[in-house]
Amino acid sequence: MNLIDFHCDTVSKIYNDNTELFENKYSVDINKLKKGNCAAQFFALFIELDKVKNPLQYTLKMLDKFYIELEKNIDYIALARNYDELIKNKSDNKISAFLTIEEGAALKGDLSNLRNFHRLGIKLITLTWNFPNEIGYPNCNSKYMNKGLTPFGYELIEEMNNLNMIIDVSHLSDGGFFDVCRLSKTPFIASHSNARTITNHPRNLSDEMIKLLAKKGGVMGLNFYGNFLGGNDFSKIEDMIRHIKHIKNIGGIDVISLGTDFDGIDSNLEIKNTGEINKLISALQKNNFSESEIEKIFYKNALRFLKEIN
Repeated sequence: MNLIDFHCDTVSKIYNDNTELFENKYSVDINKLKKGNCAAQFFALFIELDKVKNPLQYTLKMLDKFYIELEKNIDYIALARNYDELIKNKSDNKISAFLTIEEGAALKGDLSNLRNFHRLGIKLITLTWNFPNEIGYPNCNSKYMNKGLTPFGYELIEEMNNLNMIIDVSHLSDGGFFDVCRLSKTPFIASHSNARTITNHPRNLSDEMIKLLAKKGGVMGLNFYGNFLGGNDFSKIEDMIRHIKHIKNIGGIDVISLGTDFDGIDSNLEIKNTGEINKLISALQKNNFSESEIEKIFYKNALRFLKEIN
């Protein structure tokens, strides 16, 4: 079965360690992607604001590193900027690499930087990480939860819609989520977020959010982080199933995708890397999910979403 994973942090790992994409010690590399039958992997350019002096420059350096890795591995993987390029890559028997930015501060509050990143192949932007920025506020601190987008954030949503870029609300404050839902003319995504009713963590989505996301035609990628799943330091498949069942009951099967957060999480992982993703397929089958439902979770919901944002 094909796999589309909406979030991993592998690029920052291989950039900081100066290691390679083809084979490394992390949860995602080309060999593991091939083993997991991955059709498309979304690679985040992740910025930790308190450790980076110039987020724009740092993001460009990571982007350069990743393009070098793509060139070295052109026989196996190729950039995709939309649904059509994903389909072409698949016909060429190549994995599609979608590029994303995790931390909107990389834009430095300037729409020209957004347009330039779009020209460089960035398809998705996670508006915030764990710090306030020019766009809005994170959900890591209760004092920010009800704060909405800034005036620049409003402008950004409109321009991302114009550019057919994907707006990602994972990490964003509740207030920001509702602003995006109201303002965006196109479906948006929570690339790596789970269900708050199952695990009461602000990084997870409330039932109201899940319903609104589904109504908008968006998707949410199941995050494999133990704390978000409810297993503390342990990322367990049984907890993943609990979240998937709840999300299905609240928002329907069409809102569920995968956003593993591989290489951005420090849990003890029952599914240790993308090459072991069949463990989740087996668990879903044992829990009476149909083949059609599993296909939707693994790639068909993602394909439908990407086709609409093409």
